[in-house]
Formats: sequence, C-alpha cells, structure tokens
Amino acid sequence: VQLQASGGGLVQAGGSLRLSCAASGRTFSSYGMGWFRQAPGKEREFVAAITWSGGSTYYADSVKGRFTISRDNAKNTVYLQLNSLKPEDTAVYYCAARSGGSCNLSPRMYGVWGQGTQVTVSS
Repeated sequence: VQLQASGGGLVQAGGSLRLSCAASGRTFSSYGMGWFRQAPGKEREFVAAITWSGGSTYYADSVKGRFTISRDNAKNTVYLQLNSLKPEDTAVYYCAARSGGSCNLSPRMYGVWGQGTQVTVSS
C-alpha cells in the first residue's frame, strides 16, 4: 500500500481542518492506520489510530476531545478531523499503515508512511 496525505494548511487558533490520507492498493482494509505529527526540533509523536474495521480508535491525551479519526474502506481513505486547533498543534502530520489490522502508539510499529502535510495554527 502507498499513502498520500492532504488537507493541511494555515488556520487560526480555534479553527478546524480535515486531513485525508488516500491509500492505493486493494488491501487497505487489512491495515491499522495511524496519524502522527512532528514539530520542528521534536520527535515524531502519536496523535490517533484506528483499527482495520474502524471499531476501535485511540487518541493522544493532548488531542482527545478535539480530534477525530475515521476511515472509509470503500474509498481507501482515513481521515483526521482537527477541531479547536491550538498553536501547539502546529506540525507536519503523517499518516501511517500497520499490517495486520491492529493499532499501536509507537511509530516504529508502522511500516508504510505517507509524505506528510503541514498544519500551521496561528495565535
């Protein structure tokens, strides 16, 4: 599978964005999917993840209640809805796929990565 992330941009604090991650290949539904982010000078960190069926989702404490991960296996796409954005959410956001269908909070457990999309939140 190959991944293509999109939807980033510049938004004011309190605003919203919707990130998309389109996957190629017919086995998308067998992958657990995650979103990670990396700010300048910082390590890549977990944001959210969803199992292959969408039945289970996981969030970092810093985004819980503000971000929502979802997927549409018919469209080979995973989404990340970002609401109530804060300046500290500024980062490059990456989607990633993990074979086997389950999720993990560690980026090392994901074998396929998209190219990243920049999210910038101004104060």
